[in-house]
Order: sequence, then C-alpha cells, then structure tokens
Amino acid sequence: MAEGAQAVGRALGVLRCFADEGPLGASDLARRLALPTSTAFRLARALVAEGFLEQDPRTSRYRLGPAVAELGRQSFHQRGLHRAAPELAHLAKETGCPADLAMRDGDDALILLGGPSGSGHRVRNPLRATAQGRVLAAFSLPAPSSPDLADIRARGHAAYADDPSSGRGALAVPVLDHTGVARYAVALRPAEALMASRGQWLLYRARICARALETALLPPDERRQGPFSW
Repeated sequence: MAEGAQAVGRALGVLRCFADEGPLGASDLARRLALPTSTAFRLARALVAEGFLEQDPRTSRYRLGPAVAELGRQSFHQRGLHRAAPELAHLAKETGCPADLAMRDGDDALILLGGPSGSGHRVRNPLRATAQGRVLAAFSLPAPSSPDLADIRARGHAAYADDPSSGRGALAVPVLDHTGVARYAVALRPAEALMASRGQWLLYRARICARALETALLPPDERRQGPFSW
C-alpha cells in the first residue's frame, strides 16, 4: 500500500511540474523531483500511456496530454466557471484592465480565469505574494490577527503594486459566501496612472463583478442575502 501511494504521489508530482511551464524532458523532471532520471522516465511513460502526458517525437520532451484537458474541462463546468467567464470578460472590457479570478488552495492562490499566460507566468502563488491572495487570506475563518490582513478585511479590498516592473498595480476584492469567507477573489491590474486617477471607480466596478459572481458560482443556500453591501 505504501509503495502504491508513493507511486501515485510521484506521478502527481510529475504532472505538477507542468503547471507553470513545458515541454519538459525526463532529465528536467528528474531534477525538479529529485529522482533518478530512469525513474522520471518510467513515470512519464506511464502517464503517456494513460493520456496524461504526450511526447514530442522530434524532441522527446513531454507536455500535458488530452486526459488533462478533458479533466480540466469537466472541472471548469463543475465549478460553474463557464458562468463566471462572461462576467470577468465584461469587467475587463469595461475597465480596460486585465482581470482574473482566483481561489485559495492551501497556502496558495490559484488563478482560475484570466491572468497571465505563457511560459514563465505563474498561475499559483503564495497567498502573501499577490493582491488576490491577500484578500483570500484576509477573508477567512477564524479572522486573521495580523495587522495588514485585518486592515484589508476592514477596507474590503487589497490594492498593491504586485509587479512594479510592469507599471501596473493590482486591486482585488473578495467573492464572499454567507459566512463572510472569500471563496474567490477578483483582481484588476490597471496601469499605475489609471489606478491613481480612477481607483475608486475601478474598485466599484470590481465589487459589482464580485457580487455577480456570488450568484454565478455559489449555491443559493451559500450566498449572501439582503441589500447590496460591501
């Protein structure tokens, strides 16, 4: 049983290597997982056989396979993200800013919709590393005691320069359930000049989107009730 659990854990570890970049060779996988190259090769071949990876015959490097795409599509619909996508697209078009939706996964914030794309861009980041991650941490139970997260909770949003080199700021608001926990976070990434001149308007639009996403993503008995409030 222990050996079987170890094999499953290693196979899942191989798949996680592709979360932020790819294609990858067996030696890349071995280095990332601290495994012998022969072991990484066997794991990759097993995943190819099941459709979770596919191998480029020209380079012998691996990338995620059709089985992962199939599961991703099922998860996308099961979580209701097909209903959230139009709301997020409308927010981005209305404000002229990149927008994304994130959820909490342990100590990380995972971008589900929008956000950066392409090699080298992370969709998973530590909670403290991004505005939406700080919002997810601030609106949790029990309520955080750290002063910075308590301040975010009191203000109802987080505003930071997530990536100073990009010239953009980051403004994030929670998608709350009936207990006041942030199930998701909506983030806008306006140019610094727009953030300075129209920050309150951007915040208002992001909050309207977040409220719409409560209806789109949460079951009726888990939604906030009553008047529109922040």
